Amino acid sequence: MRNFRKNTFKNTSRFVLLALFISVGCQDFLDKKPQGQLLQASFPVSASDALLVDNAAYASLRNWYFHSGGYPILDIMSDDARKGSSPADQLNTIGPYDNFTINTKQDGLDRWWSAAYQSIRSANVVIKYVPTITMSDSMKNQYLAEAKFLRGLVYFDLVRAWGGIPLVTTPDPPLGLGNATADEIYAQIIEDLNFAVAHLPKQSAYSPSNLGRATQGAANAYLAKAYLFRKDYVNAEKYALEVINSGQYSLEPNFNNANGLAGNFGVESIFEIGALPNDGNENGGDQYANTQGIRGSPNRGWGFNRPSINLIDSFEPNDPRKDATVIFLGEVLDGVPTVGDATCPDTTKVNGVIIEIECYNQKIWVPGNSISSEWGHHRRLMRYADVLLMEAEASNQNEKTAQALIYLNKIRLRARGGNLAILPDITETNQGLLRDIILNERRHELAMEGHRFWDLVRTGKAAEVLSPLGYTSRYDLLPIPQTQLDLSQGRLKQNTGWNN
Repeated sequence: MRNFRKNTFKNTSRFVLLALFISVGCQDFLDKKPQGQLLQASFPVSASDALLVDNAAYASLRNWYFHSGGYPILDIMSDDARKGSSPADQLNTIGPYDNFTINTKQDGLDRWWSAAYQSIRSANVVIKYVPTITMSDSMKNQYLAEAKFLRGLVYFDLVRAWGGIPLVTTPDPPLGLGNATADEIYAQIIEDLNFAVAHLPKQSAYSPSNLGRATQGAANAYLAKAYLFRKDYVNAEKYALEVINSGQYSLEPNFNNANGLAGNFGVESIFEIGALPNDGNENGGDQYANTQGIRGSPNRGWGFNRPSINLIDSFEPNDPRKDATVIFLGEVLDGVPTVGDATCPDTTKVNGVIIEIECYNQKIWVPGNSISSEWGHHRRLMRYADVLLMEAEASNQNEKTAQALIYLNKIRLRARGGNLAILPDITETNQGLLRDIILNERRHELAMEGHRFWDLVRTGKAAEVLSPLGYTSRYDLLPIPQTQLDLSQGRLKQNTGWNN
């Protein structure tokens, strides 16, 4: 496995630079290999430099550790997935997330934290230096808006994972920053995203070569989600409707394309991390899918993040999304049969009860003939389906049940794929019951995409659902990495419940 792992960290005084995209005939800025490195001391001083540092902020999202430390621990901590791979593989690294036995020195948390702040620093370079460059105000504001969108996106992950963490808004902050409050972090997120809404173009304004950049719709979608997590349902509804009424997005007719190759930068994708099918972040690849790819035959990766029996059994009868989410042994995809790995038990039983089977996450599958193909998976961070479900949830909370049902049933209409015998429209009008139905729909629509754990925490359902797996309330926030506490020399305080 180590042969395929790439250390994607770069010195924080450097930036991985992607190709220019302004000139006529240029290639997609996300489909170009890095062109080199420049020291911060020598730039940015020109409009072309501004583009380079802006692109560097996007490139930071392909850092393997940006994805919750390299492994999809947010799925593994939920009821949707198990550790996966062979039983002993990374047992001490990922196993504690599977059974809720992590500690303040847990492997991976420090790398996730550092990768997130690396991305924030890249955005802060744009925000600090681009205003000093002589260039058009419209282009300057767009670069600033893109950087602020990215900073808001990363802080949204950080605040959900750790709550009150250091608030850094400059490339060169003082050493030993302490905790900001979660309210202060959310205030910065909302300020950044509002600036992005005011200055970013709509998706339709981008040429094909620039698809993948932040848009007004993406900023509105993240505002809706930030307010949803704050339980401000009025604003969550407002900003979700901004996305819906913009006319910029729709559901992919085929659910498989919502995360698949045919849907890259498609009508449903509001924000995604683009990548090339090349081994190595430095070659334009992203290891997120390779980490989860089929282990054995066909050899597409390490096989972590295995869909759970609980998830598989939870789908409604004949819901096509089950087969579109899970790769079962014997299944044939793009002419390739799934045989699996002899070191992974086909079936694991405890007291005669099946608790796990060998299967894989189909949402990260990329057609191809080698491991490298998985490096080209485009991870969707925000889909239009998510926005429709946020709108349904917020409308229901705002006592607009009829409106909530409209958006909820749009999701089910697409999911049933024209088969009127399955997934009937929801007609429930009781607010509490409908709230649970919408949460369940989120589970099946967005399964294995990193949403479930945080959805359970924010809705107060985590204890009810995850306690049998070992969850306690202290997991509402993860422990701040001990390395960061040590570096702060006492200024940074540990989250509640993690001091022993």
